[in-house]
Amino acid sequence: MFPLMAFAQKTKKVCGEYIYYAPSTQSLEDAKYTALERAKLQALADEFGTVITQSNSTVMTMENGKTDSRFFSLSGSEVKGEWIENVGEPEYEITFEQNMLVIKCAVCGRAREIQNSTVDFTAKILRNGTEGKFVSSEFHDGDNMYLYFQSPVDGYVAAYLIDESPTAFCLLPYQADSDGQQFVKHGEPYVFFAPEKAKEEMNLVDQYTLTCSGAAENDQIYVIFSPLPFTKAVDNAGGNLLPRQLTYREFTEWLANCRKKDNRMGVKVIHITVRP
Repeated sequence: MFPLMAFAQKTKKVCGEYIYYAPSTQSLEDAKYTALERAKLQALADEFGTVITQSNSTVMTMENGKTDSRFFSLSGSEVKGEWIENVGEPEYEITFEQNMLVIKCAVCGRAREIQNSTVDFTAKILRNGTEGKFVSSEFHDGDNMYLYFQSPVDGYVAAYLIDESPTAFCLLPYQADSDGQQFVKHGEPYVFFAPEKAKEEMNLVDQYTLTCSGAAENDQIYVIFSPLPFTKAVDNAGGNLLPRQLTYREFTEWLANCRKKDNRMGVKVIHITVRP
């Protein structure tokens, strides 16, 4: 236990809030999610500061009856901290101002300062093709999905899809892999979910076709990498040909525990939209 305790990075409790003015085309659930993510970013920026600010999202505001637009200048890669887990449940205040949905979100959580010990790896989601030109965040019902991955060091990778329910589906390691670990070699490009690109036995490879029968769905792909061995979360068999799954709370608790013990573990979250 001593080496683990000696090198575990200290976490802090941080709190933040954000007022989000949602466009008329955005659903309530999507707007709440956006407000929550920006409240987290604000908490991280207040506690740890920012590296370089860069405008990347437009936010509509209203003052004295006039509509104004400004740019939100924080993103996950720009703040010098990373969110580990929520403390308690986020609080929302939902109002309307001149027919505009306004959501105020306050959230607390545990976070840590970003240090250079995490490995900078490459992860991209591909649509209907296994080459770099097929990178996309927009999918339609029946599209195939692949994961491109490359790391500068040997290590282990896992991937999970979080849907709007929210439920966490384990995409990688593959369901037939009894080790619960997906090893990758440094410098080698990998395309997962494609049997023709497999570096392991082809019968291990799971293939994924995304479906959407109703309104558009907004999902998140968590790609997790560490030079140190780790095993996937304890999950359960999914029905109707779905991947193995666990609740979102179980997933976040597992991920938080892994990151507390391993300050070299890195996580990239890729947002995708699936339309009918």
